[in-house]
Amino acid sequence: MTAPASDLATSRLRFALIVDDHPLFCDALGMTLKAVAGVERVETAGRLEEALSRLDHPPLPDVVVLDLNLPDVTGLDGLIRLRATVPGVPVVVVSSLDDNRVIGAALRAGAVAFVPKHSHRDIFRAAFDALRDGAGWVPEGFAPAAETSGPATPREAAILRLGLLTRQQAKILQLICEGMLNKQIAYELTIAETTVKAHVTAIMRKLGVQSRTQAVLIAREASFASLMPENG
Repeated sequence: MTAPASDLATSRLRFALIVDDHPLFCDALGMTLKAVAGVERVETAGRLEEALSRLDHPPLPDVVVLDLNLPDVTGLDGLIRLRATVPGVPVVVVSSLDDNRVIGAALRAGAVAFVPKHSHRDIFRAAFDALRDGAGWVPEGFAPAAETSGPATPREAAILRLGLLTRQQAKILQLICEGMLNKQIAYELTIAETTVKAHVTAIMRKLGVQSRTQAVLIAREASFASLMPENG
């Protein structure tokens, strides 16, 4: 079903970058987009870092098709970092995690459309037609949680704060979540430890926290564990 979209929607969707770590699915989705969605050129990336490196070089794709569950990201981290890197490129989430809470969180994090992975090719056609018409797209039956009309929940606030981070800051926060110290992060990213410290200070300021532990808790608010029902 169509839904209001941001100004990221575009009538020109000829070049798509698919970010998914399953090669067979990437091939199948690429063929589907070419056959029914008017996409002429498809490139793929199996990890977020691979996609971000590709986005450093022109030409930029007209649309990024993103799987949320990648080997090198946690929860909505990949979507948030993509949006920070290429804010002018619309992101369509294609995921097997199609719980209402996941869909709503993805939309709030900047996705212009959400298509369940198991969808028929006609659904992909409808979603891309909607984007070309300047609208967003969500699955039939999607019902935004009642909470979205009221004050921001901790999860929503976390997503908004994480969206303020630059690409480098988001990467550093990810490494902090993995338990790395500043010295280890500096080695991993080939930057000075003083640069890492400056980034950590900026991260905590943007997230409104006073410690690394609090920053990690903010990041975990955007994880799938906080989105899915407790009974799985």
